[in-house]
Amino acid sequence: MRPKRAGDDPPKRGRGRPRRGAVEDGPGTRDRILATARSEFAEHGYDKTSIRGIAKSAGVDPALVHHYFGTKEQVFEAALEVTFAPAMAVPDLVLAGPMDGAGERMTRFFFGVWENRLSREPLLAVIRSAVSNETAAAIFRRIVTRNLLHRITPSLPGPDGEMRAELAVAQLVGTAMLRYIVKLEPMASADPEELIGKLAPIVQYHLTGAPPSPQPAAG
Repeated sequence: MRPKRAGDDPPKRGRGRPRRGAVEDGPGTRDRILATARSEFAEHGYDKTSIRGIAKSAGVDPALVHHYFGTKEQVFEAALEVTFAPAMAVPDLVLAGPMDGAGERMTRFFFGVWENRLSREPLLAVIRSAVSNETAAAIFRRIVTRNLLHRITPSLPGPDGEMRAELAVAQLVGTAMLRYIVKLEPMASADPEELIGKLAPIVQYHLTGAPPSPQPAAG
């Protein structure tokens, strides 16, 4: 038996890299892990989702999840960025036309996202996680602030733009919680157009400070 020579030992793994042969890594692996993470968080919530569970469902070693995304918090943030991608168009829509129509554009787009079951379910899971877990809430706040509020606020007229942008978002998110999570009637069964008609003037007021137009008296 020949003596052991330098170089016979296998190379040491870098931190976070899976051991060779332990997993199948290749094109599309990162996207597969991210898609699986979104499903796991949506189904189980933040608290009950683990790196090990994500890895098992994705068919990879947990070390590979760490390699691509880092901690559980970082995986959740990456998944949240994808989940909230449709909502990231809100600032562009608000600024796409005259400001006197910004409230309706924002409200109508909001309901377009929430009335679509494919985009609604992941968003509901995110909100449930944010309500029940402070880490998830902090990540949610960071994404909303960075991608929505900071992009809308500089273009709003008048003082207190940041506060007013937050109130506009709160009006719509609060409606989503009551309609889709709590299922409070009659809001839960109301026609979206009815809700858009009632909410858009309030959102407009928050965005621009213009008082809502008085509604005509019934019959």
